[in-house]
Amino acid sequence: MDKRISSADEAIAGLKDGMTVLMGGFGLCGIPENLIAAVQRKGTKDLTIVSNNAGVDGFGIGVLLEKRQVKKMVSTYVGENKLFEQLVTSGELELELNPQGTFAERIRAGGAGIPGFYTPTGFGTMVAEGKETREFDGRQYVLERGIRGDFAFIKAWKGDRWGNLIYRKTARNFNPMMATAADYVIAEVEELVELGELDPANVHTPGIYVNAIFAGTHEKRIERRTTRKT
Repeated sequence: MDKRISSADEAIAGLKDGMTVLMGGFGLCGIPENLIAAVQRKGTKDLTIVSNNAGVDGFGIGVLLEKRQVKKMVSTYVGENKLFEQLVTSGELELELNPQGTFAERIRAGGAGIPGFYTPTGFGTMVAEGKETREFDGRQYVLERGIRGDFAFIKAWKGDRWGNLIYRKTARNFNPMMATAADYVIAEVEELVELGELDPANVHTPGIYVNAIFAGTHEKRIERRTTRKT
């Protein structure tokens, strides 16, 4: 069994207009930048992107926003992208904002085959508008739906040809759960290792969830550089 694929462009051959794509990462850490660049080159449009962030201007999901390839964003935090703000306020881009914990649980539920769950987060706010609410033990809860995607784009630190993955630090925030919640999962890794080199006890995503894997080149950007006077 060999899930290696030659490039990001080959990996997304089945991506079509209007699909939903889960994209891992937290800020600019652990984002599938090679796959995002491949989508830009392919020109696929009307996409629904499920991602914690919307990238920054000129990098990450930001390059897809520049080309107007995204129809809707399902996110929690979008404060680093000026173009994103402009597209939303002008009505060119749909936005579904989620509390971050709710966002994580919606993806986890989708991966576990759970169609919906109740949470107290967001009750009485605009987050609950149009959603079913219910009382449990004297407290009000909001019904949230699980999330699944046609594709999941995952970024890991190391992987092998079976698709077993290890993430590094903050890259574990959303990548592992997204790998369980899509019909087709593509992993780009910093290092593709031989079978047996990954300690089975430290594998975060078992290869059973991964359909394709390739080694990419990655740019270590700083999302917001903060310095102090010497």
